[in-house]
Amino acid sequence: MKTNRILLLAAAMTFICSCEDAYQYPEWIWNDGTEEPAVPEGPDDPDDPGTPEDSKPRYVWIDASANFSDYANSQENIAADLQKIKDAGFTDIIVDVRPTSGNVLFSSASGTPLTRIDAWTSNGYVWLERTETFDYLQAFIDAGHALGLGVNASINTFVGGYLCPYGLGSDGMLFDDPSRKDWATSINAESGIVNTMDLLDDTSDYGAKFLNPADDEVQEYVLGLLADLAAYDVDGIILDRCRYDDYGLMSDFSDISREKFEEYAGKTVENWPDDIFAPGTTELSWPVSDNVKLWLEFRAKVIHDFIEKAAQKVHSVNPDVRFGAYVGAWYSSYYTSGVNWASPQYDPSAEYSWASANYKDYGYADHCDFMFLGAYASADNIYGTGEWTMQGFCEQGRELLKGDTVFAGGPDIGNSSGWTDGGQAALIPDAIDACITPSDGFFVFDLCHIKMYDYWDAFKQGFDKYLSSAGQ
Repeated sequence: MKTNRILLLAAAMTFICSCEDAYQYPEWIWNDGTEEPAVPEGPDDPDDPGTPEDSKPRYVWIDASANFSDYANSQENIAADLQKIKDAGFTDIIVDVRPTSGNVLFSSASGTPLTRIDAWTSNGYVWLERTETFDYLQAFIDAGHALGLGVNASINTFVGGYLCPYGLGSDGMLFDDPSRKDWATSINAESGIVNTMDLLDDTSDYGAKFLNPADDEVQEYVLGLLADLAAYDVDGIILDRCRYDDYGLMSDFSDISREKFEEYAGKTVENWPDDIFAPGTTELSWPVSDNVKLWLEFRAKVIHDFIEKAAQKVHSVNPDVRFGAYVGAWYSSYYTSGVNWASPQYDPSAEYSWASANYKDYGYADHCDFMFLGAYASADNIYGTGEWTMQGFCEQGRELLKGDTVFAGGPDIGNSSGWTDGGQAALIPDAIDACITPSDGFFVFDLCHIKMYDYWDAFKQGFDKYLSSAGQ
């Protein structure tokens, strides 16, 4: 659950740069020629990277909110910055076309066009308006492909609205259409089960309003958006926030989730939600009960099954597009988000006491053509082993994915500890090396930070060093 302290820190970071947190971090760290780049096959031996060094793609993430002021009304700015991206040595871009409000920056029969985003400017905290009518995603496709860049589109998956702080207001489907209130997450709060659309205190509950992943209507809505997105000439589609609410273990305890869980478990939960978690529970109690393990297993199945449906939907519209997901690389605690991003060949129950014997069955890596692991360690933890170093995150990712898919690991160079004030150009080549060597590629969040801190030359130097070491 996000505490007020974290929310206030989020506001401060938004003031520095309107990049949204790519994921929910632990509370001590601040927290997605004209030939397309080759995508390597996964290695047979997960301990052997096995990928030809010269074929590893290099992606830059372009968050919709953080870059809205530059691109919403200017195709010229899009083209100019993509040239800089190409010159710096990136091979691909990832364009966010559905931020946390849930409105869209592509043509969709069911999605609502995005026309404004909240941001800090020289005039204070205001709405930035989109007044142009050109197709935002198509502008990136046209400019990117003309430069030989791969163009990938990302959506924030299970979100449907955004409540702004400081009385600015709200935006998005859940706020615009009260009939969809039941689509929103219901959390197991200390006061009882409550729909998050009833939590509208903009001093403590502001931010993204999540949808319930277990709701069939929600899933069908998102699948419709993906079908519309797959009709574009994109090289890849990536799901960000394909998970449960930021409230973690407190979500989702709606009637729909109870019904589906009881069906999955083959039994009635007599005392709901207490037989799973007492009201307000945010952390596991040890030892972990069989009911809790079954609940965590069920939530992982919900996300796994949706990933499988989403992959099928995307490929049914465009069999050539690559499909995948962004996840945080901190696997040991990612169960709080209801996600098992590992290979089903990996058995977490042998290592983690929160995992049931069946939890492994809902690893979804084998349904992805590629994945992106957020190796969001601090600036002083680039090299190392295990979680919370960039290198360790990526090495662990290779072990857990078991060659089921290729993956790119990468840092957050604007929000992670030590990166927030810029001035870290000297560390960029090391961050590239630490992530790309054990991975099948590299990505960085976010373009706004490269521009804000003028890291263009640092990335050029880092990629040149990497290519030189690979004999290119």
